[in-house]
Amino acid sequence: MQMTGKPWHTLSDKEIWAATRSAPAGLSEAESKKRLAEQGPNELSKGKSKSLLMIFLSQFGDFMIWVLIAAAIISAILSEYVDAAIIGVVVLLNGILGAIQESRAEAALEALQKMAAPMARVLRGGNAVKISAAELVVGDVVVLEAGDAIPADLRLMESGSLRIEESALTGESVPVEKAEGA
Repeated sequence: MQMTGKPWHTLSDKEIWAATRSAPAGLSEAESKKRLAEQGPNELSKGKSKSLLMIFLSQFGDFMIWVLIAAAIISAILSEYVDAAIIGVVVLLNGILGAIQESRAEAALEALQKMAAPMARVLRGGNAVKISAAELVVGDVVVLEAGDAIPADLRLMESGSLRIEESALTGESVPVEKAEGA
């Protein structure tokens, strides 16, 4: 987001406060609720979930499944109906079981994501409060402590020897030193 036409990382602290219409004491509760309603939650948009039929049909995209289907067709052409039926049943059962497993795995992953929803400590009217990271809005002042996960893209305004573990993003195994300022 570039409200001023300049990239965020090049703005001074004063310009950041002006652009976000915020202050070092954070937003008021009313303002944060208003911005949350306008901007929506701080979470990645979820893609369309596939229907059970689409999950079932996707089980037949593997090359080996096509080989088995071809074998069943050839067996049927050669009047080996028992072999063709057995291969067909195996392919069908594979599709059904694969669709059930994939559907359950997606449901379990969604439940885990809800359970492990990240939290953030923010200043609201000068008081530190803990909220769901999904409730963060532009202009919130996030307070980080040792061991905290970074809940969103942030502009660092103040720090004391901050080191961030970025291995998930960069593959770098050593924490990276961060400093405030433009």
